[in-house]
Amino acid sequence: MGIKYSNIFKALLLFCLIVFTSGCKDDPKRHLELGEWYANKGLVEEAILEFKEVTRLYPTSLNKMNRDDFQSLSKAHYNLSLMYTKKGWWDYALEEAELCFKLQPTKKHFELLDLIKQRSELDSSGS
Repeated sequence: MGIKYSNIFKALLLFCLIVFTSGCKDDPKRHLELGEWYANKGLVEEAILEFKEVTRLYPTSLNKMNRDDFQSLSKAHYNLSLMYTKKGWWDYALEEAELCFKLQPTKKHFELLDLIKQRSELDSSGS
């Protein structure tokens, strides 16, 4: 019974990363899933990279996007704003929250935008 659980965990983690990243190259939804997985594990920098990749992969013309694309892109911007708040990067968080709200003006997105604006104002008035 000399199997160490930490080695099993490391192998499982490596396996999950391989599964998540295979076929992920140009699929924004896979990058969104991977970013959410990283965020849930507390890997903020890795999550930011994945969410940024989602925003890069969608077309710049919103006319070419369907409803699911809008939702995924909005979710990526929402998640980016959350990750930036964890880093204390309030200007970036505000920018992402604004983009998220423009794509999908929902109550949840407005509340996030409002909270980040309030926090950003606190930081700028305290400097």
